[in-house]
Amino acid sequence: MLNREGKLIGDFTVARIGPESFLIFGSGIAEQYHMRWFEGHLPDRGVAVRSLRSELVGFAVAGPRSRELLARLVAEDVSNDGFSFLSIRRMEVGMIPATIGRISFSGELGYEIWVGADHQLALYELLIEAGTGLGLRHYGARALASMRLEKSFGNWAREFRPIYGPLEAGLDRFLALEKGDFIGRDAALREREHGPRRRLVTLIVDDDGVDAIGDEPVFHDGEAVGWITSGGYGHVVAKSLALAYVPAHLAQAASAIEVEILGVRRPATIMLGPVYDPDGLRMRT
Repeated sequence: MLNREGKLIGDFTVARIGPESFLIFGSGIAEQYHMRWFEGHLPDRGVAVRSLRSELVGFAVAGPRSRELLARLVAEDVSNDGFSFLSIRRMEVGMIPATIGRISFSGELGYEIWVGADHQLALYELLIEAGTGLGLRHYGARALASMRLEKSFGNWAREFRPIYGPLEAGLDRFLALEKGDFIGRDAALREREHGPRRRLVTLIVDDDGVDAIGDEPVFHDGEAVGWITSGGYGHVVAKSLALAYVPAHLAQAASAIEVEILGVRRPATIMLGPVYDPDGLRMRT
């Protein structure tokens, strides 16, 4: 979602669950900000929007055996053909009514299972019981942060903020500039016509045991040219990773890039895609 200057003000998943009904999954920390925007732009009639923050809760399940886990709990076909990537469907998990989306922020095969707040504990217990023998484990925000870096996935308030345009952030593939007028369209057209000033890139950092965490400067030929937005260790690829904004003309250059961490400039390599499963096959099959 763009503001009138064509800058990013929202990053959402939108799911159509009925002829005129939609669920919008956004960033929890920005919910009030986004609700003010939606309410301020509603037409005079015909559209209503409300927050489900206290009503809709759930869990994300991810990993190569997540489909097997889900299949133990639902009667529907959850094969790749029967429940494809980016699908959403209402199902009963055990006897619990749920909305399940096949979506992944970890880069692995995964699902988000949403239920009423009074069913969350029962859903948790079902998942734990069904996960017996499948290697089910808990994972938290830090593990997810590491996995998203390996996939070059941006995050709201770090890579996606109102100071960046969609082309700069690599989100231009989600812009339907030919569909007609919308807020920010003219500015986005200008950005496409003139090209972005900077680009979001993935870096592999020669870390020597320390990782970037965010806001570290990026240097090229001794000059500060950009900044880190997120950083950390990629445990699957065994590399120190960072997401950064650099001038557009440097976005495909791999030489003379450095990141200053704890006062020491460390060599870094710009990657042209995610360092883990760059074709996205693991979450799509």
